[in-house]
Amino acid sequence: MSRLEDRRMARDGLKRLAPARAPLVAAVDLGAAKVSCFILKSDGARTADRTVHVAGAGYVASRGVRGGSIVNMEEAAQAIAQAVERAEAAAGVNVSGVTVATAGGQLSSCRVKSSVTLGQRPITDDDLTRAISAAAAQVRTPGRRPIHVLPVAWSVDGAKGVRDPRAMYGRTLELELLVVTMNESAFNTLGHCLGLAHLEFGGVVAAPFASSLAALEDDEMDLGCACIDMGGGSTTTAIWSQGSLVHVDSLPVGGGHVTADIARGWSTSIAGAERLKTLHGSALASFNEDREMIEAPPRGEDHGAGPVTAPRSLLKGIIAPRVEETFELVRERLRASGVSIDPGAGIVLTGGASQLAGVREVAGRVFERPVRLGGPKRAPSLAQAAAGPAFCAAAGVLQRAAFGPREAVSAKRLNGLKTPRDLDPNANAIVRAASWLRENL
Repeated sequence: MSRLEDRRMARDGLKRLAPARAPLVAAVDLGAAKVSCFILKSDGARTADRTVHVAGAGYVASRGVRGGSIVNMEEAAQAIAQAVERAEAAAGVNVSGVTVATAGGQLSSCRVKSSVTLGQRPITDDDLTRAISAAAAQVRTPGRRPIHVLPVAWSVDGAKGVRDPRAMYGRTLELELLVVTMNESAFNTLGHCLGLAHLEFGGVVAAPFASSLAALEDDEMDLGCACIDMGGGSTTTAIWSQGSLVHVDSLPVGGGHVTADIARGWSTSIAGAERLKTLHGSALASFNEDREMIEAPPRGEDHGAGPVTAPRSLLKGIIAPRVEETFELVRERLRASGVSIDPGAGIVLTGGASQLAGVREVAGRVFERPVRLGGPKRAPSLAQAAAGPAFCAAAGVLQRAAFGPREAVSAKRLNGLKTPRDLDPNANAIVRAASWLRENL
């Protein structure tokens, strides 16, 4: 019996054939190019160096996903189930539910502030909870689903940079809260897709946030950094400052668009264009590229047609403008949002599309900042095939589960929201935000 069938039986209340298992975390990165699954067992988190040991990893080519959105439910569910089954086989466990990292759903973020008056006594958990509740009550996101609610900064009587305001004295406690949202329909579609794969929906993590947790150094988060996650269907950005996530944004342009440009320019198939991009593609000019001729299979099923032959410079002439345009659009969106990258802060590129030759150099030229390619360095046990920039998001979900940062509002509560009005200062789940304080401060 397949693991997919076993999982269906378990969800239907039938007897599970596998023995009882220890608590574990399963992360699925649902992308336009691939679907990957990483599994973390209960003993896989190493507190000493804040790394995670991935017990099992599996990945397959993505199906049913285009531009970061699910376009064929059955195909997407099958791809997710296959990736999970491969990870289960490697880890020797069965998975019942997963947390999904996604760049889809038109990710965006906003920041809200709150201020509460204090008495002549030390600041307590109740005061912090009141501040979180007051900030969360300001969130108005019609048609969108909050997926992250993260405190950015506390201040007491205007004194900024406070990490833990408890036991301090003051007249006013202020809080800045980051709320990351995605399209409500995309969220519901994702949950239904996991149901078709017979998996419980454990929540959503924004892909650039997850990739940041896997790839960034602590100093980069503290001093300021932009993590740009370049996927097949979209390019998403996470901005960090003073150790906190301060902005998330998405752009519906990714590596798949480069492939499509090549297919049109060379009159070849998508598969042929992807092969050209992988073997010969670059965003930078190279020596003798005008004389170097390369071939691509013709489009269609005419077996008598010969291969398409053109100079390598033509390929570069297609790739470079698209890559440069993508970074310019990211830069302009950041400027329009009013979010500034800290002086001296660098850029870290993650995602499969970032591995194309010359991308790092183009990013450095557009942003005029130091740029490096990031990988899932906080998951050192990964095999080489799954240790590249394309697997940062899945590794980051495990990192977040093991070490945080914890949310001001739990993922379970966010999953159960019906409308944005549920984020109310009188809601019991918000009142219970003190549990977050105990874990993080």
